[in-house]
Amino acid sequence: MSLKKSSILVIDDDTDVLTAVRLLLRTEVAEVVTEKNPEQIPFLLSKDNFDLVLLDMNFNASINTGNEGIYWLKRIKTLKPDIAVIMITAYGDIDLAVRSLKEGASDFVVKPWHNEKLLTTLNDVLKSIGQNKTANGGVRPLAANNETGMIGESEVMQDIFYKIDKIAPTDANILILGENGTGKDLIATAIHQQSLRADQSFIKVDVGALTESLFESELFGHKKGAFTDAREDRVGRFESANGGTVFLDEIGNISLQQQAKLLTVLQNRQVTRLGSNQSIPIDIRLICATNIPLSELANENRFRKDLIYRINTVEITIPPLRKRKDDILLLAKHFAKVYANKYLKPNIQFHSSALDKLQQYAFPGNVRELQYTIERAIIMSDSEMIQAIDLLFSPIESTTPDIQEDEVLKLSTLEKNAILKVIDKHNGNISKASKELGLTRTALYRRLSKYDI
Repeated sequence: MSLKKSSILVIDDDTDVLTAVRLLLRTEVAEVVTEKNPEQIPFLLSKDNFDLVLLDMNFNASINTGNEGIYWLKRIKTLKPDIAVIMITAYGDIDLAVRSLKEGASDFVVKPWHNEKLLTTLNDVLKSIGQNKTANGGVRPLAANNETGMIGESEVMQDIFYKIDKIAPTDANILILGENGTGKDLIATAIHQQSLRADQSFIKVDVGALTESLFESELFGHKKGAFTDAREDRVGRFESANGGTVFLDEIGNISLQQQAKLLTVLQNRQVTRLGSNQSIPIDIRLICATNIPLSELANENRFRKDLIYRINTVEITIPPLRKRKDDILLLAKHFAKVYANKYLKPNIQFHSSALDKLQQYAFPGNVRELQYTIERAIIMSDSEMIQAIDLLFSPIESTTPDIQEDEVLKLSTLEKNAILKVIDKHNGNISKASKELGLTRTALYRRLSKYDI
């Protein structure tokens, strides 16, 4: 199905969005119909054969849960099972948009969008009409995201791949959360590489390592003579990244005073070098990362909430490796290939005992620990077959004792009861319940399914 021959229905309660889409599509498609009221969907589908529906996630500004979009997606799929549906979502609803893919949506777009990106998405979805869908609602599972270099076949990594694909082309500020060693810097690099700023600078700063005296000079620059060691003018990292991306790692470790300075720059979109009164406009995309959980970061004695909102248009939470065990062997084999080539041992393989040992270990050091474990094993191994004895885990990481099966069952019961209690407390409001539990809505829905709640 080509875009030029297609008939498209657009449902959104924002008349500005409807006007913009109608003007964009009127010369690109055979027919475009716009509707503000979703209650008209059954009638419109009955009287016209649409090839694709562009559907908003929310229809009531006072609610904004995304459940309205999921409801109408299910209705559309009931009335017209074969019709393609693309969800329209805001930055904060990425998790729900990913869930919509599992409910049968073909794709989603994040507003505000770039027109070419929207047309490409429409064209790709229309081309896929009639092709066989996979068992997970049309979402093709990936073992690796080739454009980003990230590897993972677990469900949570699939969600992250989709998030990156959708948010990278926007200028939304991103907050990446996750334990040390989970690959936050790799995610940041991937977002930049898939953004519209990919040809511009990508500047990384470990702000947690900057002292109070160096913070302002390093980020915003200084003039000669601004302080004792300022022997020449210096351009700051923000100014150097103009037109590109700034990645602030360990953002959770900066002081309240540093936060205030950073917030001023982000609000005004300009920097002032130390020792100067001249403001310099900047155009940057900001990505931040921290190993501090968002619930702790939200403590105003530790971090300013107004700054959190500035840096957290969209958040990406990378799970620890112990919570995505499906990826351990995939990653191990990837690292084995890399280091086998590096150390001229091209025929390296794993014995089944080594694979079992890898899967049973908790990896407190996450992917980084796995990487070093495989590299060490390849260096020290005297044969082309890595045995369990060749795998020596890092002694610097704190390990947790093995949990017996009956203890796992008890923990599952505790988790189920906690979820039931919190949902009941919030009268079934999933958004509030997931926030109190420290989960994304997608993660909470998975647990509801797991425990048959």
